[in-house]
Order: sequence, then structure tokens, then C-alpha cells
Amino acid sequence: MTKSSLQIARAAYQPKLPKALKGAVVAKMGEATQSVADQEAIQKLFPNTYGMPLIQFVEGEAKEFAPMNVGVILSGGQAPGGHNVISGLFDGIKKLNPANKLYGFILGPGGLVDHNYKELTADIIDEYRNTGGFDIIGSGRTKLEKEDQFEKGYEILKELGIKALVIIGGDDSNTNACVLAEYYAAKNYGIQVIGCPKTIDGDLKNDMIETSFGFDTACKTYSEVIGNIERDCNSARKYWHFIKLMGRSASHIALECALQTQPNVCIISEEVEAKNMSLDDVVTYIAQVVADRAADGNNFGTVLIPEGLIEFIPAMKRLIAELNDFLAANGEEFNAIPANEQRAYIISKLSAENSAIYASLPEGVARQLSLDRDPHGNVQVSLIETEKLLSEMVGKKLAAWKKEGKYNGKFSAQHHFFGYEGRCAAPSNFDADYCYSLGYTASMLIANGKTGYMSSVRNTTAPAAEWIAGGVPITMMMNMERRHGEMKPVIQKALVKLDGAPFKAFAAQRVAWAKETAYVYPGPIQYFGPSEVCDEPTKTLQLEQAK
Repeated sequence: MTKSSLQIARAAYQPKLPKALKGAVVAKMGEATQSVADQEAIQKLFPNTYGMPLIQFVEGEAKEFAPMNVGVILSGGQAPGGHNVISGLFDGIKKLNPANKLYGFILGPGGLVDHNYKELTADIIDEYRNTGGFDIIGSGRTKLEKEDQFEKGYEILKELGIKALVIIGGDDSNTNACVLAEYYAAKNYGIQVIGCPKTIDGDLKNDMIETSFGFDTACKTYSEVIGNIERDCNSARKYWHFIKLMGRSASHIALECALQTQPNVCIISEEVEAKNMSLDDVVTYIAQVVADRAADGNNFGTVLIPEGLIEFIPAMKRLIAELNDFLAANGEEFNAIPANEQRAYIISKLSAENSAIYASLPEGVARQLSLDRDPHGNVQVSLIETEKLLSEMVGKKLAAWKKEGKYNGKFSAQHHFFGYEGRCAAPSNFDADYCYSLGYTASMLIANGKTGYMSSVRNTTAPAAEWIAGGVPITMMMNMERRHGEMKPVIQKALVKLDGAPFKAFAAQRVAWAKETAYVYPGPIQYFGPSEVCDEPTKTLQLEQAK
């Protein structure tokens, strides 16, 4: 492997650990827990792993541990820092006993089912420390939900003498981890299952999981490029840049990038839903900002748009929900219909309200809404070109206003979608430290015989030595949601809180940002230099922790 100068320098970086993890530890048990909602249903589905206590690791006395083997899976979309989770896990189990072995399952959960694996030795681990991506073993989106999958997995775990399996993933992947933990516990197979919180979207968090790993790096990566575009925008002074950002189910990325770069407009999906805004309401809001800036002689600006906006517009959300259920039940029949007849077919099958909305959409957007679902049965919103839809509709509204004498400017749009660019970036110091700590914490959960837990590291706006490591039962985060037309247990997604400090800070400044050209240019991620430049956590975390 040819390495860049940065890769070589970063390989020498030693991630920081919480003080409590630097020596021998003991698990301090906290209060018993219950699920965030649907307690009776969740407890019935997870009788062996429900209600377990919170765990915090504190300094303890050294103990001897018998040799054990551990498996690890990278699941779902990539996020910066995954390699450091594996590095922390590896170092943690090796400290428990140098004879311990770590096996990686290739290309996600499918590797477990298909018995595709490799031993991760020190030489391999050292090649990937502090690097982005998931390429050490690859990732995949196979769902672990069927008994035959669990049994196939158990076959290889038993064959390799694996005592514990660590699943690194987002809310759906950790839901799968919880289901697997429950199954193996019910069968008394002696296999522990531990989860680690990953997703750049930032929607896997709660009181015990302050942030999902990768969010920090991804937002800093996007903010660098947004700042570059803002500077270009302020130099040419003739374009409106419509920038769509990843975040299907929540607007955390858009909000964080807005706090870092101060664009003229940032749409927050959760606010759109709370205010029951229509698509035209969103378009009118953006068009008014464009018109007001034009009146000041500024025919340029930047607009940030969360990827999942369409699903948060109440009327569109109702349409998509019916579409999801309809296509889940009639997928084969729909796919057999010629492409040029599919639009009319759907219009004829939906309820009157949703049929009218679907028929009113531009043909391209309507087609995108009826494309194949993702593995979880949801519309693939990343395929919907919301940024182009909005700029086109804003342009039409401005043209109508010009005829009415309400607008006298020039409007020319450029479009961008920042998604994959941020998923495999070299992790920031924060994510390098945080991920290493998550992996190391997972090894301590294994050593203490725990299963059905997610690795938790808190107090993350403090210096790393003061971070609090422990575990949270995955069942604590779960509720029941409709998937593929059925009610399923899933980890509850964390949405942007409109009464939370990050949104309030944004809302207090957005009127000024809309009128003024108040852009901030964060520049690239810094790995070497003063702590205030290199180790700063996200604005979101700082505001949430009031620091």
C-alpha cells in the first residue's frame, strides 16, 4: 500500500483514552433501565436482555483473564473512525490477555452468515490506525433478522471459539445486534453481543450516547467544502448555491454545518414538520431571502438542505408512508408494469389525497419516489434531487414575482450534494480518540461478561482523560415502528430538538445570516497544532453540553 505523507504521520498518533480505562477497571452498576417507549412490547420481545442496569467503568484491581476470541463486524454505511474502534477493541482484548484473537467478518453481517472472515493481527491493525474508511474488512447492509442466519452465525462463532461479537453500526445495525444478543441468550449459546454507535447522520444519540462516531469528521469535511463554496460565491457574486447534505432521518448535519459556516439559508426538516409547512411554504421562504438580498444588490447566496427534507413535509410524508406500504405489498406487480405506465398505475392505486399530490409532482421526482426501497423498506431519499427541485421551484416563483413587480434581481443556481465525500475522511482527533475509546470500552464490556449492551463514552466536551466510559443496554433505546408494513422493534432515532440549544443558537442568528454575507470559512481538518484548532468538538456538542 502506497501511503501519503499524512497517512505516515497519522499512523504514529496515539489516541487519547479516558483515565479510568488506562489501568485495570471494574464495572460499576447503575440503575435498572426500561425502553424509551412501548415498554410492554419491547420487554416481551427481549425477556433476557431487557431492564439491565447502566454500567460505568472505574479504576479497579488487576485480574487475570482466560484467553478468548472476539469477532467484529462493520455494518451499514461508512463513517470516519471505524478503524479506530477496531484498533481500540484489539488493544483492549490484547491487554486483557496477549493470547486473545480478533476475527473480522468480511463485508458486514453477510460475512458472519456466509462464514467469510479473517484474523486481524497486529500487522494488519497497524496498517489502519487513524485512517478513514471501513476497508480493513469492508461493510455491508445484510440484516440479521432470521433464525437461520443466527444459527449459521453461531456455527462459525463456535468453530472459531469466539466468545463475543462486536457489531459496529447505526440504529438499524444495533437493533440487529440487540435481536442477536437476545437470541443467543435465550439459547444459552454463551455468545456475547456488543454494539458500537456509528452514523455520520448524528441521529443515534441519547443521554448515554452523546454523539455517534463519524459525525464530527463528516461535518468538518462538509463545512470545509461549504466554506470554499461560500468564498467562491462571495467572489463571483452571481450564483445561488443549493447544497444538499446527508441526513435522511434528521437534520443534525445540516444544522451543525450551518453553525460552522453561517449560510444565508438552512432548512431544518424537523421545523418544517412542526410548522406543518407545505413544499410551497419552503419554496416561498427561500425565494423571499433571495428577493431581499437582491434588493440590496446581492444576487448570490448559499442554501443548505437536509437530504431527508421531502419526508418531513407533512403532506409528502403521508404520501411516502402510503407508497412504502403499497410497494411493500405490491412490489412484484408494480415491477412487472412497463416503466412508462408506472406513474399512472400508482396514481390509480393511492388514496384520493395522496394520488393528487403524487400527480402534481414533476415527473422526475415522482419517479424517484417510486424507485426501489432500501433494505429497511424506506424510500431512498438520497436519490431524490431535492436541491434541484427547490431551486427550480424558487426560480419559477421569482419569475412570477418579477412579472408582478415584487422582484428585480437575477437568479442563477448551482447544485451540490455532499454525501459520500464525508463518510471515509481521515478521522479528526476527536473521532480518532472517541472511536478508540468506544472500541476499548467494548473490550471491557466483554471482559465483564455483558451482552446486549452498546459501548458508551460520555462527557466528551471535556479533555479525553475526563471522559466517562461504560455501557448502555440497547433495549433502553428501543421502540416499535412500522417497517415493511409491520410493527418492528427498532432503536428510536434522535431528531433535532427545536427547544434544544443548537437549534436555538441557529434560529437566533439566521435572520442576520440571510440578509448579511456573514460566511465563515472553517478550512480543512487540522491534526497537528494547538488543541483549540485540532481537538475542538462539534458546535452541536458544545451547545448541548453548555460548554
